[in-house]
Amino acid sequence: MGADVEQVAAGMGLDSRIGPSFLRAGIGFGGFCFPKDLQAFIRIAEKSGYDFRLLREVERINQEQAEMFLQKIRHEVWVLKGKKIGAWGLAFKPNTDDVRFAPSLAVIGKLLEEGAVVAAYDPRASEEARAVLPDGKNRIVYCHSAEEAAAGADALLVFTEWQDFLEVDLDRVRTSMARPLIIDGRNMFRPEEMRQRGFEYVSVGRR
Repeated sequence: MGADVEQVAAGMGLDSRIGPSFLRAGIGFGGFCFPKDLQAFIRIAEKSGYDFRLLREVERINQEQAEMFLQKIRHEVWVLKGKKIGAWGLAFKPNTDDVRFAPSLAVIGKLLEEGAVVAAYDPRASEEARAVLPDGKNRIVYCHSAEEAAAGADALLVFTEWQDFLEVDLDRVRTSMARPLIIDGRNMFRPEEMRQRGFEYVSVGRR
């Protein structure tokens, strides 16, 4: 493409996001910009005669993260048909209402296909999610609070690391659930603390 590789490296090194604050396990990235840019770089490379295998593999791995999270859910819940699943977070990241390419919607869509009933809550993105997964046609209910989404649930899934969820009364949540099982796709909570509170707790890449 005619660029100077040393200038490219220098520019990348100025990006504050390349550091430990962004090295967090989870259920994959979403949103509109990053997936779109990834595809754009792959297409530009193809036009220049280069097979950008690294970026295609990044894209494939990201898509697999949602399936791996589904496997965790299936392993814990077994039969999903007729089970009530609570969902905390719908936006692809906190402090936005953007659900484009959000991993949450991919996972919830699969749960609905397998017969689960989903009670979902997001502080800002419920209306945007409803446009993708309407509650009139699907077994999904959009709740008005995190507590409402958890009440009576056979499992509670964490999709977005909203600060609001850290401020919820977890003891009340536990007693309201049909089964106190949390499957945390963003590693928001500390495993030992959650077990001490009486939860069955599953996260990503931690014991």
